[in-house]
Amino acid sequence: MNVWLLASIIAVVAIAVVIKRLVGEPPNARDLFGPPVVLVALGIWSLAEVDGLTGTDIGWVVGGAVLAVGLGAARGATVRVYPQDGMLFQRYTGRTFLAIAATLAAMAAFGFVAVRMGMNEDAWPIKLSIGLGFLGEALVVGARGLAVGTPFAPERPGLLDGYTRR
Repeated sequence: MNVWLLASIIAVVAIAVVIKRLVGEPPNARDLFGPPVVLVALGIWSLAEVDGLTGTDIGWVVGGAVLAVGLGAARGATVRVYPQDGMLFQRYTGRTFLAIAATLAAMAAFGFVAVRMGMNEDAWPIKLSIGLGFLGEALVVGARGLAVGTPFAPERPGLLDGYTRR
């Protein structure tokens, strides 16, 4: 797939998720974990396509993964989680956007240092970084949502729900 097309799709998905969460939305498991899992899978696939990965590259990828999940978890702590209309809602706050800016700066600095210390530039796909960050956020928001005790939103039908093969 064309790199620019894939980057554009990922950017659109990330922006859509942020806008939905800025307005406030009732999360369910698919909304919380679907986008991060897809992005992480795409990131791992991209990583598998890199020729000549070294132990140094893998070490930096593992370190970056831990950092991305941790920063995402810190961002998840800034998300407002509250009951509304008998179900759980989540909403980004001003502090969430500060956390997003700090995450971008920290991950850029990490990437800069990693490349200067010998990591192959292609060994850290941005999809993986974004997906792991959203995964860290989803884990914290999900745990906080369970602690509130209000039910999560029911699952909405997916694109293929109700499809019958003929």
